[in-house]
Amino acid sequence: MTHRNSQQFSGDRNGGRPSGLDELMLSTEVRVWKVSKIASKKAPYQLRWVVAGRVRHATFPTVALAESRRSELWQAMRRGEAFDTETGLPESELRAAAAKKNTRPDPSWWNFSREYMAARWCTTAAKTREGLADSLATVALAMMGEGAKAPTLEDVRFAVRWAVIPAHKDEEPPPELQVACAWLSARSLPLSALTDPKVLRDVQYRLSFKLDDTPAARETYKRRRRGFNTAMEHAIEAGYLDENPLAKVKRTASKGEGVVDPRVLVNQAQGAQLLAAVSYVGSIHRNRGRRLVGFFACQLYAAMRPAEAVGLREADCYLPEKGWGTLTLRETRPVSGKKWTDSGKRHDKRGLKAREPDADRPVPAPPLLVALLRAHIMEFGTAKDGRLFANERGDVLGTSSYWRVWQEARPIGLPPDKAVSPLGRRPYDLRHTCITNWLNAGVPVAEVARRAGNSPEVIHRRYEGCIDGHEELNNKKIEKAMGWAKSVE
Repeated sequence: MTHRNSQQFSGDRNGGRPSGLDELMLSTEVRVWKVSKIASKKAPYQLRWVVAGRVRHATFPTVALAESRRSELWQAMRRGEAFDTETGLPESELRAAAAKKNTRPDPSWWNFSREYMAARWCTTAAKTREGLADSLATVALAMMGEGAKAPTLEDVRFAVRWAVIPAHKDEEPPPELQVACAWLSARSLPLSALTDPKVLRDVQYRLSFKLDDTPAARETYKRRRRGFNTAMEHAIEAGYLDENPLAKVKRTASKGEGVVDPRVLVNQAQGAQLLAAVSYVGSIHRNRGRRLVGFFACQLYAAMRPAEAVGLREADCYLPEKGWGTLTLRETRPVSGKKWTDSGKRHDKRGLKAREPDADRPVPAPPLLVALLRAHIMEFGTAKDGRLFANERGDVLGTSSYWRVWQEARPIGLPPDKAVSPLGRRPYDLRHTCITNWLNAGVPVAEVARRAGNSPEVIHRRYEGCIDGHEELNNKKIEKAMGWAKSVE
C-alpha cells in the first residue's frame, strides 16, 4: 500500500516530525532480495530491494557489509515500517537524518571565522595567519547578508581581519570599525548558505576578483582559495557541513600559469650594472644602497629568497679568500605585521620554506659573491645577532627598505627603455635569473631544485619557458641516437 505521509505525533507544531518529512510518499510494499555478486573490483556485492515496484540497489566491498545492510532493511519490514518510494529508505532512517540535520549547529560566517582562526592561531606562522584572515575577509563579502545601511566592502574586509585575531575577542572594535562589526555580527549568513549555488558563485567571484572588479593575481586567487578550503575542512570536522562546497566550484587554469616571464630576467652585464647602481642609492654618509649590494647579490648569484637573505648570519657563511664558498641557510625573516606575530614585531622568525623547523640548506657561493660578502662584512660588520644585512638602525631589514632602494637603482642601472620594461622589476626577479642561469648551464634539475629550495616539479613548471640554447644540443643528441648524424653532415 502506498500513501502520503500524514501521520501525526504529539509534541511541536510539526507533530514531532522533523521538517522535510511531511511530503514523503511512503509504501509498505517492500521486498528485499538476496545479496548477489557483480563484476566490480571496488564493490562486488550488490543488494537489491523493491519499494512500490521501484527497484533499488546498493553495492558493498564485502559480503558481510551487504548482509548487514540486508538485515537492517529486513528488520524494518518486519516492524511494518513504511519505506520512501523516492529514496527507497525506511522512514525511521529518514527521520533520524532529518533530525540530525535540523539540530546541527549553523554558526554565522562572522562567528565561524573567529572560531576557525582561534583554532589555527597557535599552529600557524604569522604570514599564514595573515593569509587565512584575508581569505575569510574575502569570503565575508559574499556572506554579508542583506539589510539597510550595509557597510562598504572595504570596511567589511577591515572588520573581519580585525575581528578574527584571537586577542581581540573581548575588545571593543576601533571606532572606525564599530558599525561594520556590529552589522556583520547581526547579519552575516550562516555556513549552511554555502550550499546555495547562488551564494557559492558569489564566493568564487570574490576569491577571483579585487574590490574594483578587476581580476586578482593568480597567486592571490590561489592563496585565497587555499585558505577558504582549509576553513571548510574545519567546518566539516566540527560537524557544521557534510561536504566541502568548494569541491563543486572549479576554475580552469590557463596554460602557462605560474611560468616565469622571460622578460624579467637580466643578463650578466645587466645584473652587474644593477648591483653597481644599488651602491649609488642614498647619500654617501647613510650608505643606504651600498649596504644592500651583497643582499641583492645573494639573490642574483645564489638564488636566495629575500626573506632567506634577511636571516643570513655570518656564522652560516664559509667565505674563503679564493674559490667557492658555502652559504648554509637556516632561517627566514618574513614580514607579517605586528598583529600577526607572537612576538609583536613586524618580522616573524621562521625556518626554511616547506622544510622542517631545524632543517638547513647549503648553497654554493661563487667567488664573485664570496668577494662581495667579504667586502660587506669588512665595511658594515653585522647586526647584534650576527645577521649580515640590517637596516640603517641595525634592526631587521624590512621589505619596504630594500624595495625602495631597488626601485631607485633601476633607472640608474638600466637605459630608459629597459627601466620602464618588466626587466628586473622586482628583487625576486634576481632569484629567477639565477635559477634560469643554472638550468641553462646544464646543472641537473634535481640539483637546481636542491639549491633553490624548490621541488623538481616546481622548477620544471615555472622555468619551462626560460631555458635557452638547448634545442640545438638536444637535436644533435636525437640525430646521434637515431643514426642520422653522418647523413646530416
